[in-house]
Amino acid sequence: MSSVSLLSAHSYDRPLLKASLEQLLEPLGGIKSFVKPGQRVLLKPNLLTGSRPTKECVTRPEIVYCVAQLVQEAGGTPFLGDSPAFGSARGVALANGYGPMMEELGLEVVEFQGKRYTHESDNFSHLRLSKEAMDADVVINLPKVKSHVQLTLTLGVKNLFGCVPGKMKAWWHMEAGKDANRFGEMLVETAKAIAPNLTIIDGIIGHEGNGPSNGEPRELGILGASRDVFALDCALIAVLNVPHSSIPTYVAQQRLGLTSNLADIDFPLSHPHQLQVNDWRLPERTMAIDFGLPRVIRSTFKHLYIRLVREPLKIS
Repeated sequence: MSSVSLLSAHSYDRPLLKASLEQLLEPLGGIKSFVKPGQRVLLKPNLLTGSRPTKECVTRPEIVYCVAQLVQEAGGTPFLGDSPAFGSARGVALANGYGPMMEELGLEVVEFQGKRYTHESDNFSHLRLSKEAMDADVVINLPKVKSHVQLTLTLGVKNLFGCVPGKMKAWWHMEAGKDANRFGEMLVETAKAIAPNLTIIDGIIGHEGNGPSNGEPRELGILGASRDVFALDCALIAVLNVPHSSIPTYVAQQRLGLTSNLADIDFPLSHPHQLQVNDWRLPERTMAIDFGLPRVIRSTFKHLYIRLVREPLKIS
């Protein structure tokens, strides 16, 4: 039985947040059950965009700071990595206020490089994934609770799509996005391949409405953690009271026999029903998942412009 730790938490104040994270992880064995001395530990936040830093579109830097501290106290070496839709991981992190934390902790930021990996599945025999994520001793997945105009919700499983490097994500939208079930299965298979050791979800303030970036902040007051990213997503879907059938990643994990039933999950702290939200705003309208070739080309040029021109100009 998978275990999901859920906790009511309402502050990003670092000492209070660190205490909440320690309480959250205690039923799972604490950080030392995940991180051993000398291990390199990838912290994978949601670094979607640098364009809306006040709208809670990304994992809060305070979450990353406190988790990095815990990793260091356990003897591990944390480093930060992601593959944003536009720009570099470092550029998006700096735009969202990560700079002082990165400097204080000496936190390295890596730009993901792709490598083709063989993958055992019926429909995806190979996946192109971040070499840095696959080579890390430990992967700690740090998603944000958000609504999503294409996938209804983006939680732990979807956050691992950031381990698909560069503009390969846009090509996946074009190749697999014509079928929501196939796209959802690709996301689930990506999460299986990355196999995060621990997922901690930032739901103190979420992002509702027309997410993943055009919605609005929403105070939720929730932290969640699990070794099983699929169980954690299942629990958060129950908290937000969103129809399962509307979420392609959930439909896919259920079809593939992964954790998708609350009865199969142990909740050592709070149960989802104790934290349930009945007025979470979903997108006003959904958008097609598939990207046409012109959109992929425009997206690629925008990404290159931000990364090679706009970000260097801001730094200089």
